[in-house]
Parts: sequence; C-alpha cells; structure tokens
Amino acid sequence: MLESTERRVEPTPDDLKRLAAMRQSILTEIQKVIIGQRDVIDEMLIALFVGAHALIVGVPGLAKTLLIHTLSEIFQITFKRIQFTPDLMPSDIIGTDVIEEDPDTRRRHFTFIKGPIFANIILADEINRTPPKTQAALLEAMQERKVTVGGVDYPLAPPFFVLATQNPIEQEGTYPLPEAQLDRFMFNILIDYPNAEEEKAIIKQTTLPQTNGQVQKLEKVDFPWIQKIVRGVPVSDHVVDYASRLVRATRSNHAESPDFIREWVSWGAGPRAGQYLILGAKTRAALRGEFNVSCDDIRAVARPVLRHRIVPNFTAESEGINANDIIQRLLDIISEASDREYA
Repeated sequence: MLESTERRVEPTPDDLKRLAAMRQSILTEIQKVIIGQRDVIDEMLIALFVGAHALIVGVPGLAKTLLIHTLSEIFQITFKRIQFTPDLMPSDIIGTDVIEEDPDTRRRHFTFIKGPIFANIILADEINRTPPKTQAALLEAMQERKVTVGGVDYPLAPPFFVLATQNPIEQEGTYPLPEAQLDRFMFNILIDYPNAEEEKAIIKQTTLPQTNGQVQKLEKVDFPWIQKIVRGVPVSDHVVDYASRLVRATRSNHAESPDFIREWVSWGAGPRAGQYLILGAKTRAALRGEFNVSCDDIRAVARPVLRHRIVPNFTAESEGINANDIIQRLLDIISEASDREYA
C-alpha cells in the first residue's frame, strides 16, 4: 500500500504556476521530436511526478524508446534500456559480485558491479519475454527502491521510474505478468497508432536529412519537492467518495456492483486503485495549475489506472468486451455526489 507519514505540504499558487509552466515546457520540447501522443506524455509525467511506475502497451514502431529517452534528456537524468529476453537473468538487471585481486597485496575480495537498473529512468522493453524469476527481480527493486546482493543493500537513487513495455500482438514465447504483479504499476498506458495527419507528418519529418537539433534541458528538477507538492493538493470528500465508488463497482462479488460487472468481470480492482486514482488526479490538477481536484480529473486517469486491474471473464471475451469497454460503462453510470451532500 502507499502510505505517507509526512506532514502534508499545502501547495501555494506560485508552486502550481511553476508546475504548470514546467509541464508546458516539457510538452514543447518533446513535440520537437515526437508528433502527437499528448495523452501518453501526460500520463507518463503524472506517473513520474507521483514516484510510481507505468506499463506501456503498444505495437513496435510507435517511438516508445525515443519518447522515454527524450524525457531523460529534458530532465538531465540517466536512462537505461533493458531488452528482456528468455535467457535474461536477475543478475543481468541488478548486478553481481565479482572476485577481484588487489595488485599490491594479492588478496582477493568481492566487488559489486552495478547492473543497468542503477539509473533514473528504466525502459524494461518487452518485460513479458523473460521468465517470472527475472520479472520478480525487477518488480522487487521497483517496490523496495533498492537491491540486495550478498546481504548488502544498494539503494536506487531517486528519481527511479520504470516504464515496462509489452507487445500486444506477439504472445508466443511470452510470460505474461500475473495480475498481482500488474497491480504494482500505477498506469497501464496504451500507445495507439497516430491519426492520418500525424502519420503523414511523422513520415515527412523522419525522412528528411538528419539534423543535430537537441531538446532544451530543464534546470535541475527537485523530484522529492514535486511529489510532496502534488500529494498536498487538496481533495474534497465527494471526490474521494466518487473514486471509491468507482473502484468498488468493479468487484463482481459486491452487492452494489452493476449487473454487467457480475456478468463480465472475474476480478476487480483493489484498494491500490483508489489510491492511484486520487494521486493521479491530484498530479493532473497540479500540472494544470489547478488548486482543487475534480471528478473530471478522476475520470481522466480512470482508464490507465483500472484497465490492468479489471480481469474480464470468458463471457466478456466471447462477446468481444474488454477492460476499456467495462470502464467506459462504469464511467457512464457512476454519478458523482454534490459538494452540498458533504457540507
């Protein structure tokens, strides 16, 4: 569970103006190299500023690596790409102890050689192509923010942001992440094909002579400060109630669940979904310079928060119903309470 024992820091109007200006600067720089994908970029920024991780689902060739690398350049933080394969071992990710000999004393000792996980932004490419043991090593590091080798803990320096990708069109030879492990990711971000105008612009821009143009880097970003600020954004009781009812309605064994949930859903979202709905909504509001969280903010982050936490059953799959369809039905029928009910 996500817990915080620190005193909440109330953001000031200047704090929110600063965050909104930062978001706009980031979007401006990213658009120099990435065409479209505005929602995807916003969802990545929300997860990064919350201090959480995200799963990206999209077919090859949609600039996932370029987008993430561009973010790391803008923030001036380190980036590593790990290509997951069936023979990848946990030590290939976290590192390992090796025996070295002192040239003077000839005495041997263990030295820890850090793996690629010791970076600020990690692209775990095709995470479902590696066996569960290696997946578990990555997910443990994501949760604990440290790795342990030979009984020694090695902390991962903040910010530590993992973007894991899955290819939806290749299932042979894959090891899908179990639902309990998927729950560790704040967002499930879908990257879809560009629209017609965007695709023409991509084709035109990427077939011109290469230039040396680079994105403008931001000044050093205080990520712990951002995380404290977004957590301090006020949220009213009626917004929390709306998020809670939305999550509880996904569970087929609850009496208040709609009939279509009991008909189509094997398993619904747990309490972590409600936490991420509120944190995502807070961050979305803060990045737009807004001082209060609305139910519109909850609805905006509902799909990436819930789509990997709802497990459709065989009946839904046979009828062509997926998690996105179920979430849309819930958003259509779950109403928000008015502020006066909580006055």
